[in-house]
Amino acid sequence: MSENKKPYALITGASKGIGKSIAYELAKQGYSLLLVARSEQELKTLSDDLQLKYGISAPFLSIDLSINDASLKVTNWVKMNNYPIGILVNNAGYGVWGDFSKSSLTDQLGMMQLNMNVIVELSHLLLPALSQQKQAYILNISSTAAYQAVPTLAVYSATKAFVLSFTRALRFELAKTSISVTCFSPGPVNTGFASRAGLEALNKMAEKFNMQPDEVAKMAVKAMFSKKSEVIPGFTNIISVYANRILPKAFIEKTAAGIYKV
Repeated sequence: MSENKKPYALITGASKGIGKSIAYELAKQGYSLLLVARSEQELKTLSDDLQLKYGISAPFLSIDLSINDASLKVTNWVKMNNYPIGILVNNAGYGVWGDFSKSSLTDQLGMMQLNMNVIVELSHLLLPALSQQKQAYILNISSTAAYQAVPTLAVYSATKAFVLSFTRALRFELAKTSISVTCFSPGPVNTGFASRAGLEALNKMAEKFNMQPDEVAKMAVKAMFSKKSEVIPGFTNIISVYANRILPKAFIEKTAAGIYKV
């Protein structure tokens, strides 16, 4: 394996979907990777493939980020191995679909922990390491759901709104530092998100409007390196977000409820 002088990119939720595609995109550009997700076997397979194809280092850590102290364990893993961090991709997350009153509270709280708290924790814990680089990046993956309330995805859309707001504020605070912060908000993407959420309606809709993880990853990485503040990929998604800003909230929520109805 050739020596790689670029800093590492830590990617959460790296074993599949957008996270996996971002891993390949960064590996193509010569970045070594720190892969974090739950599935050890999927991480090992990914790590081996990335190292074989691109000659980069790709150590991995199998951990459930939704458990308490998981972010601290990730940070300690980075410190103990002296990995120089230059990029943090906060990608891990999932959705829970259904009427809030009938949904598992445990599942909702677990989603909040992963979608919000972990982003805050890792960003805070790894900022000192990122600040050691001449140029560093934080890429937070949100969703077009961040721009509106979504009945039956009530908590999920709220968590993504949090990610968007947090990213905007953090970017402002770090504007005069070496760390650029970007929020990337895709719409439906051909990943396992809908299946895990139990949302067959989204699977059907995605057949018409979905984007592929690889194209989304390329756009996300480009946005990050271009130091964009906020990017929504895809013309249809941009139009839908713009509509959310000008149309009555009651109309938007009724429309969303019809799409994601139980």
